[in-house]
Amino acid sequence: MDAVTTKLEQLASLVESARSMPMSASCVVNRAELLGQIDDLKTALPAALAKAKAVLDGKAAVVDAGRLEAVRIVEQATQDRLVLLSETAVLKDAEAAALRLLAEARTTAEAMRLEAEDYVDSKLATFEVVLGKTLAAVERGRNKLAGQDEHDALRAVQEDPDDTPLPG
Repeated sequence: MDAVTTKLEQLASLVESARSMPMSASCVVNRAELLGQIDDLKTALPAALAKAKAVLDGKAAVVDAGRLEAVRIVEQATQDRLVLLSETAVLKDAEAAALRLLAEARTTAEAMRLEAEDYVDSKLATFEVVLGKTLAAVERGRNKLAGQDEHDALRAVQEDPDDTPLPG
C-alpha cells in the first residue's frame, strides 16, 4: 500500500476506536494525534498525487503509442491485402496463360501427329511399290534360275495349256 492509503486507514481506525459520547453519534478523539495523522497525510498526498499524475501522463503516452501502433498495423494490413490481391490477380492471369499454352500445345501436338502419320503412310506406300518391284524381280530371277524365262513359260502354255502355270 502507498503512504496515503496507509494514513487514511490509520485515521479511520482512530475515529473507529474513539470513545463514543453517550446518546450521540459523536465521539471524542485525541486532537494532537488526529492533527498529526492529518499532517502526515498532507505530507504524503503531494507525492501520491505526483505519482498519480505521472501514471496518468504515462497512460496517455501508452495510449498514444497504442494508437500509433494500431494505425501502423492497419496500414500494414491494407498493404498486405493489396499485395495478396495483386498476387491473386497475377495467379489468375498465370493460370489463364497456362491453359492457353496447354491448348495450343495440344493443337500443335495433334497437327504434328497427323503430319507424322501422313509422312509414315507416304513412306510405306513408296516402300510397298519398291517391295512389289523387288518381289517381281526376285520371281523373275528365280524363274530364270529354274531354267524358265517368260518365253519358255509361254511356249509351254502353247504346247500344253492345262499343265503349265502362268507366270505372275
